[in-house]
Formats: sequence, C-alpha cells, structure tokens
Amino acid sequence: MKRLLDLLYPRRCVGCGISSPKTFRYVCWDCWSDAARVEPPFCNLCGDPVSGAVDHDFICYSCSAEKPAFDGARSAARYDGVVSEALRQLKYEKALWLAPDLAELLHTCLNAEYPGRTFDVLVPVPLHHVRRRARGFNQSTILAHELGRRMGYPSSPGLLRRIRPTTTQTNLTAKQRLSNVVGAFQYKKGKRLVNQRVLLIDDVMTTGATVNACAKTLKEGGAASVHVITAARG
Repeated sequence: MKRLLDLLYPRRCVGCGISSPKTFRYVCWDCWSDAARVEPPFCNLCGDPVSGAVDHDFICYSCSAEKPAFDGARSAARYDGVVSEALRQLKYEKALWLAPDLAELLHTCLNAEYPGRTFDVLVPVPLHHVRRRARGFNQSTILAHELGRRMGYPSSPGLLRRIRPTTTQTNLTAKQRLSNVVGAFQYKKGKRLVNQRVLLIDDVMTTGATVNACAKTLKEGGAASVHVITAARG
C-alpha cells in the first residue's frame, strides 16, 4: 500500500522539490544539511543561542533578570530554510503529511538535549477554539501526537486550554508578547496534572512568552516540572 501511494502521490522534498528524498520522507539530505540547527553556545535555561565562544554553561540576561516558569527549553533548528517552509505548509496549507518529518526533528533534538530525562505526559500549546475551528486543527497537537508515538508517552491536549483569544505574536514586541498572553491559559483541574513531568510542545519559539505562560499555568495546576521543545527557534 505504501509503495502504491508513493507511485500515485510521488514524494518531493519540501525544500528543493527533488523526487523521493532519502533523509526524511519529505526532506532531502542537501536541504537538511543547509538547515541552521540550534547548537551551543546557548542559554542553559531558555536555549537562546548566542554568538561567540562560550565554553561553559551560562544563563542569558533575560532569564537572569526574571527566571522563566519552565525548567528548560530547546529547539531543533532556526526558523529558516526547509524547516520554516515545512512549518509554514503544515500550518497554513494543511500539509499534515509533513508532521512525521517534523516530529522526527523534535525527537532527535529531544535525545540530544534532554538525555536520560523522562516525562509523564506531552502537552501541546493550545489554540483558542475559534482559531482552531477556522484552521481545522492545531499543529502543535499533531506534532505532540507524532512525537508521543516515537517516545511511548501519552499526549494530552486536554490538560491545557487557551481560554482567551490572543493577537498573533508575529509582529509584537517582546513586551507586547508578554502582556498578550497574560491570563490566556487554564489548566484542567484534577489529579492528572499533579506531580507530572510535562514536556510542552510547540512549533516555533521566539521570545518564549507563550511557552512561559503555559508553563506557569501548568505549574499552578501542580505539574512537578515543565520542559519545552519546539521544532524551530524564531
């Protein structure tokens, strides 16, 4: 069946269009090699990379000034090239077939950045129900489901809800992003969250305002720890 589907709907690299890419199902080796992966040196807490030579663990100025609610955040690649194109098509063109490749990037990043760490549950950053209805799906929920399959962990999108619609964060300043998500999330009350080690999933992290607000809400609900992983860093 899989071979028949490949014949009927031939696979092409989302980056360059080459037929039947070998590296991932929809990403060829050349495009993946050109992707700007997030590598050290970066902040030990938020994972924000810095320029220059740093040969020791460090905390960035922002995290030192105000410690984030999450216990760590990491991203697989910069929001550029084939990764940004794959995320754009997934999010805005309903290219759901790209989710397994993106989840594989998340899994690789997870193994590299959180070695030996275990989690109880995967929680996607939620969309407000109005936006989810308009889009038809939540891309973070799909990525969390695909990643959970690889890890053997349950994905529980119902543990966190976005109760207030928010303006898109894209064109906002860092200060505006923080105020934009205040009070936007609510945890599901009950024992399912208490003492749980949560892995929070999102597609892109920029300033970290959204995942920080989510982590704060999850900890208010009793989560023991919240670590973040995203496919891209804006």
